[in-house]
Amino acid sequence: MAVHHGKNGKVKLAANAVASVQKFSINQNVEAADTSVMGDAWQTHLTGIPGWSGSVECLYDPADTNGQVALAIGDSVTLGLYTDGDAVGKRYLTGTASITSIPIESDMKGAVKVSFNFQGNGPLDNETVEA
Repeated sequence: MAVHHGKNGKVKLAANAVASVQKFSINQNVEAADTSVMGDAWQTHLTGIPGWSGSVECLYDPADTNGQVALAIGDSVTLGLYTDGDAVGKRYLTGTASITSIPIESDMKGAVKVSFNFQGNGPLDNETVEA
C-alpha cells in the first residue's frame, strides 16, 4: 500500500513555492441533472460537466512576494498541488484556477492565518514531476 504523510506537501504558483502552507484541499465534482419521473422506483440522473475547487491555508507571511503576496482576488493562476513533495517521479495535481476569496484569521492565541480559496478554470491534471 503506497500511502504518504502530508508533511511533505507543497503548493506552487507556476514554479514558485507558496511559503508557510499548513494545508490544502481539493474538491473535484460533477453536476448531476435529475432525470427521475413520477412513478420511478429509483432516482436517475445524467452527469454534466466536471469541475474543481479548493483552498490553501497558510501562516500569514507578507514577505512571501512570489507566493502569498502574489495572490489577489480575481487572479487566474497556475497551481501545482503536491501531496508528497516535488521530487522527480512524484505525482501532483495541476491546473488553472481563479482566486475567489482570501479570508484572513487573527486569533489572540495563535498565529495569523490566511486562506486562498479558488475555483478551477478547465481541467485538473494529474502529472508526474520531471527532472
